[in-house]
Amino acid sequence: MNHLYQRGQGLVEYAFILALVAIIVIIILALFGSAVGNMFSSVVAMF
Repeated sequence: MNHLYQRGQGLVEYAFILALVAIIVIIILALFGSAVGNMFSSVVAMF
């Protein structure tokens, strides 16, 4: 029983880490998304 609890706890920790990374990526894209899009557009316009 203890082994199953530890395994479940590990899965929950991985889920929390994955959720935290997803939230950070969403925040970064919200803050810098338009600037990055404009930069790519400028590079493509050069060619």
